[in-house]
Amino acid sequence: MILRDDAFASIVMAVQQGRVIFSNIRKFVIYLLSCNLSEVLVVTLSILMGLPLALLPLQILFLNLVTDVFPALALGFGKGDSEILHRPPRPKNEGLLQPRHWQAIVGYALLMTASVYTAYLWALAQPDKAPQYAGTVAFMTLATGQLWHVFNMRSRKAALFRNQVMANIYIWLAIVLCLGLLAAASLVPTLRSVLSLSLLDLSGLQVVLGLGLVPLIVGQIAKQLARQR
Repeated sequence: MILRDDAFASIVMAVQQGRVIFSNIRKFVIYLLSCNLSEVLVVTLSILMGLPLALLPLQILFLNLVTDVFPALALGFGKGDSEILHRPPRPKNEGLLQPRHWQAIVGYALLMTASVYTAYLWALAQPDKAPQYAGTVAFMTLATGQLWHVFNMRSRKAALFRNQVMANIYIWLAIVLCLGLLAAASLVPTLRSVLSLSLLDLSGLQVVLGLGLVPLIVGQIAKQLARQR
């Protein structure tokens, strides 16, 4: 630590900023790893079950470059939780991710995978729909699920609606941007053709919007239970 002056407040501010930066990096990594693991699980399940691929390579690339990246970057602009200075110092040998973080990554990934496959199997069961329609439902469910999943990155001790993720304006800007890009991918014929997507009817949109919220709802319930304990 380099002290620019002899004020004790400068040391406190430096410690606070260091903790905020570390926390933001941890949230960034947990968010991206859980999203990427869900994509791997969705593709792996398709292969193991002998079904058409729920996600195609270009769709995965679109998710990784668009819907994953902007919310993850927005997490880096978080100002930190209000109780961050009340936490005890981390052990010097503590890594970026602890076992509980890996458990959270796997849990979130399984939640998103379950939501996507519920939507995917529903779409495959529709007698008048082509396999491309089912792939579109799976793609959109995963994309929206990953977007709302960013709100699971709040601290377990933070309030449901009053937390640094909700207060981060860049999170909301990233979500609006990504929703616009998803709408363009679905509505612009050229993008829709490149990504092998189909137009969704009302029932498909309802399934996407409903199941896309499942990871967020379950994640928030789990955090509330942990907070009460």
